[in-house]
Amino acid sequence: MRVTDYELFAVPPRWQFLKLETSDGRVGWGEVYTKWHFAGDSEPATRSAVDQLMHQYVLGEDPSRIEYCWQAMYRSSFYRGGPVHMSAIAGIDEALWDLKGKEADMPVYDLLGGAARDRIRLYHHVRAHGDDVSDPAAAAATEAREHVEAGYDAVKLVPTGGLEPVDTPATVERAREIVGAVREAVGPDVDVALDFHGRASKAMARRLATALEEFEPMFIEEPVTPEQDREFARVAEATTAPIAAGERLYTRWDFRPLLEADAVDIVQPDISSAGGITETKKIADAAETYDVSIAPHCPIGPLALAASLHVDAAAPNALIQEQVIVDDADALAYVDNGEIFEPTDGSLELPDGPGLGVDIDEDRVRERAGTDLGFDRSPGHRADGSVGER
Repeated sequence: MRVTDYELFAVPPRWQFLKLETSDGRVGWGEVYTKWHFAGDSEPATRSAVDQLMHQYVLGEDPSRIEYCWQAMYRSSFYRGGPVHMSAIAGIDEALWDLKGKEADMPVYDLLGGAARDRIRLYHHVRAHGDDVSDPAAAAATEAREHVEAGYDAVKLVPTGGLEPVDTPATVERAREIVGAVREAVGPDVDVALDFHGRASKAMARRLATALEEFEPMFIEEPVTPEQDREFARVAEATTAPIAAGERLYTRWDFRPLLEADAVDIVQPDISSAGGITETKKIADAAETYDVSIAPHCPIGPLALAASLHVDAAAPNALIQEQVIVDDADALAYVDNGEIFEPTDGSLELPDGPGLGVDIDEDRVRERAGTDLGFDRSPGHRADGSVGER
């Protein structure tokens, strides 16, 4: 059996589904995290990367040799790593695992050593900011309460907008009001995670972490940007709240400095950014040796979420899973067996179908394919007109 063909579909909202075909008629699916896809006539950079990797290292190969293909795609590039390269590898890797599971008639997690758990806990996002929100604290509290009433026992929110390098006490107080209102709304039996989204300087990250600690956050995510990896340890020393990071890290080598510095308690690799199932499982295993949990980042589609669930299932240190699609009928329209994404009490049962366990509606994918994935991402501006994090 050899890989004989592939297609990469661009579908709404901004997703890329990869289909691999083999010489014996099997099909495997993966999801490429679309990168560098701003408004304009140019294609996303990940499409070119997929084309090059497929033609150079995957077409004609035995799809069961996943590690060989992964190493060829990674090490044959002198300029390796980063969001575009690793996202392209990820989509291909997921599709290869889907093929392998289908050939064996087993879920991927069984090929990774078997399930370490029976179900996977999810959290739901809460919107805490927006020009149309007159009372952000009350709006966030109401939304959080609705998610808890729907069965979730964990929510996550971004407690600030854009920040100055050293911001005012009023900014800190507004964050306290929002997080405090959510904590009061959901009570002590529900976890409330906070995402700083890399918006804070190291000074503001410490101030905010200290100010919000009384609300006992489940974790503080990306307190500073990932390139400030040395500052994570300083933030961690300033608070008892667990520190999380990793959605903008792409290999186990990227995570290594944070793990060795004891700077994080939770790693958050994105399976469709961090080299797919193969590399994400290795990141999870590396984290386990440092008593660090894994909570995979996943703000994209059903194939990426399914791939994440298989790593969650097999990784003893999996904590919780991000998702944005389980309540979105339009997102699940690409899937014939959307029931696998229906949560019970805020958790998903393990997918038990072969491969990734997702039955893609290829007719629907083709119907919606060809979408312009570009969007206008304007810079975030500070009060003085300079560019800051957004």
